[in-house]
Amino acid sequence: MLRLQCYEGLDTASALYEWDYPRQIAAACRGGRRTTIERFAHKSEFLLKRPLLQAFMLDPLNPAAQRVLLIDEIDHADEPFEAFLLELLSDFQVSIPEYGTVRAERRPLVVTTSNRTREVHDALKRRCLYQWIGGYPARDVELQIVAARAPEAGADLQLRAVAFVRRLRTLDLFKALGVAETIDWCCALAALSVSELDPQSVQDTLGVLLKYQDDLARVDAAEIAQCLAAPA
Repeated sequence: MLRLQCYEGLDTASALYEWDYPRQIAAACRGGRRTTIERFAHKSEFLLKRPLLQAFMLDPLNPAAQRVLLIDEIDHADEPFEAFLLELLSDFQVSIPEYGTVRAERRPLVVTTSNRTREVHDALKRRCLYQWIGGYPARDVELQIVAARAPEAGADLQLRAVAFVRRLRTLDLFKALGVAETIDWCCALAALSVSELDPQSVQDTLGVLLKYQDDLARVDAAEIAQCLAAPA
């Protein structure tokens, strides 16, 4: 799987390709006489492939496998980058001005995610199958996720941590807690050699779960005790 993390200002040099200029210059110098860089500019050996271009190439270790490309948080990228993706997602090809058109040797499976910090353009949406992922997983599913991602925490600690976080989600907090916070908390508790939840260990590590002062003030000692008393 290949992952492209989107951010403001993301460009083709980071997402698609970049030319290895030092190697181009070195090759031109080795060419002797008055060899120019242009003679080497279009050679694939000087093309540094970024995630989008890598997704079009067969995996040299497993040529029969299908590539999976994750374009994560597309809403964090700029709108011009969305327009750039249209050719890739519709024709599975990209145009490199100095090199030509590169078509996928085998179509990758592309997964694009968005946190809806801004609306994604309709032209991009038309190229995608839409799946809304909202709400929280069931308790048993969340417990399976935590067990897989934070195995260093014991089974009983994972169970108690999931129950505690699910109780916190019922409170009126500024920042709702996701499964990622549960995983991080279990990892922190395990790193501190905490094997059983108690009011003091919760108080000492509450900053792993809550990132706003108002939320920390909301979850006082009485609330911690009540959450710990809730059935797992």
